[in-house]
Amino acid sequence: MSAVVIVRDIAIIVLAFESLVVGLLLILLIIQMRRLAKLLQEELKPILDSADETASTVRGTASFVSNAFVSPLIRAASFISGADRALKALMRRCSKRGKR
Repeated sequence: MSAVVIVRDIAIIVLAFESLVVGLLLILLIIQMRRLAKLLQEELKPILDSADETASTVRGTASFVSNAFVSPLIRAASFISGADRALKALMRRCSKRGKR
């Protein structure tokens, strides 16, 4: 046999072996990807549920604080501001009458 035939046969064997190794590595990669997807589903779902519950709690707390504290405070500040303006207007009128 000539040297070219021997090199050709060795190259074919090496390529066949390489194809087997690449195929096995692809199978392992697919298995690992499935495991990762399953892990993400099992781990992320509870985390997302917890985050959703926390967001709902924050929404409820913000609503409670708004209704119980902020709204009455705004009403009181509005009343005080209105009373202040009214007193200033009355004082201006009284001072104008006194100057006449």
